[in-house]
Amino acid sequence: MTQFVLIAALGAIASVSAAGPDAVNLGEAGTYAILSKAGISTVPASVITGRIGVSPIAATAITGFSLTADPTNVFATATQVTGKVYAADYAVPTPKNLIVAIGDMEAAYTDAAGRQPPDDDKRDLGSGDLGGKTLKPGLYNFNSSVTIPTAGCTISGNDIPIGSLLPPDRWIFQITGDLIMAANTFVTLEGGAKASNIVWQVAGFAEVRAGAHLEGILLVKTGAQFLTGASLNGRILAQTAVTLQSTTVTQPSDGRLLAQTADILA
Repeated sequence: MTQFVLIAALGAIASVSAAGPDAVNLGEAGTYAILSKAGISTVPASVITGRIGVSPIAATAITGFSLTADPTNVFATATQVTGKVYAADYAVPTPKNLIVAIGDMEAAYTDAAGRQPPDDDKRDLGSGDLGGKTLKPGLYNFNSSVTIPTAGCTISGNDIPIGSLLPPDRWIFQITGDLIMAANTFVTLEGGAKASNIVWQVAGFAEVRAGAHLEGILLVKTGAQFLTGASLNGRILAQTAVTLQSTTVTQPSDGRLLAQTADILA
């Protein structure tokens, strides 16, 4: 009887075992909701939950946020940002901390882009058209731009029991072109899928059009643009500029404690 129960338990665990690639280590970049090397702008006002930062450029590259410098000049605040704002020209230790974060962001991009090609069923899926598709955990590779049209798409994971020692399901999308979401389009999570375990590595630019909603971590080489009313549950980590238009960006909940601890120590 005991042996039967053990076999049944092992079978249950196997049925919900985690899948997908190893995690991409974001390092200190993972403590930011938005991190950019070329500027962060918003017109009109946006709502950001999490810290934002720019480096190696100065705070003048953060526009539309009405920054208020802290008396220490280590960081600033803004009514649009629930979190602190950092720039390379702020007081120590901010410049050094940002250098580390930017380096970690670039390393994470290189890691995600360099993962070995996936199985054929996850290579150039739908010729880059993800409309109406359900995406299971794994490494997806696209030698083109990727579009998410009005049908949207679903990222579906396993319901791993609370307290399980299994790692979470993960997704990496390697995109050699651009990532473009149509207006009023949604990326929906189901099962055990979490935004913190989804990485969009984009060699081109990312454009999330008006009213669209995206889930996951954006590692972008050539800029990110969110049009009016667009939203993201995740992070924007861009090696060029981030342009927002009345956008809501909320960092994944499992990253907030790390960011808050880092702010206390700064």
